[in-house]
Amino acid sequence: MDQTGETSNRRVAGKPRVIVTRHLLPSIETRMEELFDARLNADDAPLSREALIAAMNDCDVLVPTVTDRIDADLIAQAGDRLGLIASFGAGTDHIDLAAAAKRKIMVTNTPGVFTDDTADLTMALIIGVPRRLREGTALIRREAWTGWAPSAMLGHKLGGKVLGIVGMGRIGQAVAYRARAFGLEIRYHNRHPLPQAVEAMFGAQYVEKLDDLVAQSDILTLHCPATADTRGLIDTRRIGLMKPGATLVNTARADLVDYDAMIEALESGHLGGAGLDVFPEEPKVDARLVALSNVIAQPHIGSATVEGREASGEKVIANIRFWADGHRPPDQVLEALVR
Repeated sequence: MDQTGETSNRRVAGKPRVIVTRHLLPSIETRMEELFDARLNADDAPLSREALIAAMNDCDVLVPTVTDRIDADLIAQAGDRLGLIASFGAGTDHIDLAAAAKRKIMVTNTPGVFTDDTADLTMALIIGVPRRLREGTALIRREAWTGWAPSAMLGHKLGGKVLGIVGMGRIGQAVAYRARAFGLEIRYHNRHPLPQAVEAMFGAQYVEKLDDLVAQSDILTLHCPATADTRGLIDTRRIGLMKPGATLVNTARADLVDYDAMIEALESGHLGGAGLDVFPEEPKVDARLVALSNVIAQPHIGSATVEGREASGEKVIANIRFWADGHRPPDQVLEALVR
């Protein structure tokens, strides 16, 4: 069934033509070539808008990634044979799900496979920013370390600090599970509170108002999708509510944060630091961020593990096979549920 509830599954005669927009792991690409009429991207260069339109007119299945913006206009220009957008990755905010549903094009994703990987990186930033790991590494690299001193390179301990989690889905819960072992006090904001048994498992306290969570947190970490409601969620006003010296961590989506406001707060010292894995104009990173010693910036590597990328590719293959055989794929994205 498609996002509107109508059946759009169809059995494909012969091998479905599958166009993959980016270079995937060799094991995944080899399997795709065995199973499908696969057209791969050997040089890994992102497809232009014109190339995406051409691809969507020449395939049964498009396999895009988070770097491909599949908007309503693009979907409107897709060919009639396109029946499935099998996205590589858990996020779907780069795809206009309503437009896809209108064209009877099914959308699938690969949920769950990157949860632990992203939570691990988030935890590294939660530890690394307060403990000034970037500054310490830089000190060693430029051979400027003069030895241990009782007042040198002082950071802040984690135990007893308040970790505020915005978005308590799979990744938010995985972060809470890890953070509890470091003695952090877990508080969270979500559209709805978790069941009491789940809260007890994480030692987590629900905070109904986001402003209150922002004001209470020593470290604030973001784990919600970019939607019309969440874009600019952490803006100038909310950054002003944060504790002096607090840390902001974003491994979710750049759209959640007003980066200019964040940089201003980092430069002024209102924010003690930031750990970032996403940026507004990737791969470009604002030079002001690069210059700040209290920022740990990573090149969008939250999901960058061999194991995770392989598992994601396997899910893409499974979704395509189910769809091509006329069955509902296991990871169909229902547009109504994402809203």
